[in-house]
Amino acid sequence: MAFTSAVITFPGSNCDRDMAVAVEQVCGGTVHRVWHGDADLPDGLDFIALPGGFSYGDYLRSGAMAARSPVMQAVVRAAERGVAVLGVCNGFQVLTEAGLLPGALMRNAGIRFVCRDVKLTVENAQSLFTAGYTAGQQITIPVAHHDGNYFADDQTLDRIEGEGRVAFRYAEPVNGSARNIAGVLNERGNVLGMMPHPERMIETAQGGTDGRALFESVVRGLVNA
Repeated sequence: MAFTSAVITFPGSNCDRDMAVAVEQVCGGTVHRVWHGDADLPDGLDFIALPGGFSYGDYLRSGAMAARSPVMQAVVRAAERGVAVLGVCNGFQVLTEAGLLPGALMRNAGIRFVCRDVKLTVENAQSLFTAGYTAGQQITIPVAHHDGNYFADDQTLDRIEGEGRVAFRYAEPVNGSARNIAGVLNERGNVLGMMPHPERMIETAQGGTDGRALFESVVRGLVNA
């Protein structure tokens, strides 16, 4: 199988190159760099990544305007077809604003930027993105965000927890996120939004390789599908 992926770049994205390098190194195949103003995605994509950083209009609400970019209509259609979509940090914000994931991202508790390695607990080890981990496993992934506080009403939180759609939790409070949620899956399991940056933990030179299994899981899952 020739793995084909796309990394979306918005004005203000600053982790798009990091994401593209991680996908290329771990997943192999062709990595397309796609501008937010493009109306279409390349044909035959297996995987789409929305990277971290910023996006235009974040002063209004993080990801709110970016979610209306021309390319996001194509991303939504691809996700509905079953294409794997990962949104990290600002990409997570865009996914919630586009309606691909429930909830919203708010300012961190204490209104402070958080940038450090954090411990995560793997809650669901049976998804396309997490099959390379074991349930309950603790991993270390860095965070770098100011608006990373995941919020949803209690009914929504109960539903996503009951459906096994919480992929990761912070092992200790980091930013005020509801129930320490750090990563959320959609109902179908082919869309994941997470605040921590797995692309920054794929080789020992970065301080660890705990993020590598996420990308490896996607490749194995698609090959075996």
